[in-house]
Amino acid sequence: MTFPARGLRVFGFALLIVCAAASLRAQPAAPNATPPAAQPLLLANEYHPGIDVSRYLVSEKFDGVRAVWDGTTLRFRSGREVAAPAWFIAKLPATPLDGELWLARGKFDELSGIVRKAQPVDDEWQRVSYLIFELPGASGSFAERYARITELVRHTGWGPLQAVEQVRLATRRALDAKLAATVKSGGEGLMLHLAGAPYVTGRSDVLLKMKRLHDTEGVVVAHLPGKGKYSGMMGALQIEMPDGRRFKLGTGFTDAVRKNPPPPGSTVTYTYRDFTSSGLPRFASFLRVRTEP
Repeated sequence: MTFPARGLRVFGFALLIVCAAASLRAQPAAPNATPPAAQPLLLANEYHPGIDVSRYLVSEKFDGVRAVWDGTTLRFRSGREVAAPAWFIAKLPATPLDGELWLARGKFDELSGIVRKAQPVDDEWQRVSYLIFELPGASGSFAERYARITELVRHTGWGPLQAVEQVRLATRRALDAKLAATVKSGGEGLMLHLAGAPYVTGRSDVLLKMKRLHDTEGVVVAHLPGKGKYSGMMGALQIEMPDGRRFKLGTGFTDAVRKNPPPPGSTVTYTYRDFTSSGLPRFASFLRVRTEP
């Protein structure tokens, strides 16, 4: 059986296209087609009374942006690369590091705006420090790793690279005094890291965060209906702050209070840890109804 020459040429061209398409489909995805997975890190639990404070190393809780250095690339906790200037990256050692990019107390929003830009601004990054509190994957106890961190920072000799100071406190009273002094000077709180712990990841009592609760008052504006197990009861209170701003207060209530909530116009006391960037209380929790005039 024979085919005309023109038909063979058309058939061959079509076959070439099919093979090329199949080859393209078989190619692996580009290395950067998807963002890298977030590296497992140690995450803190809330401090709880009853622990032996003397077994922990205590440091300030800095309001920075967590950043992990793997020896070649600086990444956010999410795994996304930090667009830091080349000169900043060049100053970092080959050793993997875990810490906080930081400006100063109370400057988190400004810092976040600097370090999250796709195109870094050199003058802004000149103000950024990298505060180191862990050596990912390193051996030994945390106390031993802390000693290596301080030596590494000293050997690097670059001002913005700093070791987070860790101290031992013997008693809960000393811990409370440390927290009070830190908060009074504008700090956010404290971190407690088990001195004898090996390097671990995930949320654990190996690392605890301690922040002072504040309390204040607000006026009930409305009741918001509950859902799920709180169906048919009050789910949250809409609270008005003294400056007129409003927010939803949804935790800290007993079932009895949810069934018989304080009426609109009444004043309630609630606790909170700090404020959001918009000035609303963070982690607000109902405490009590003010009964006195």
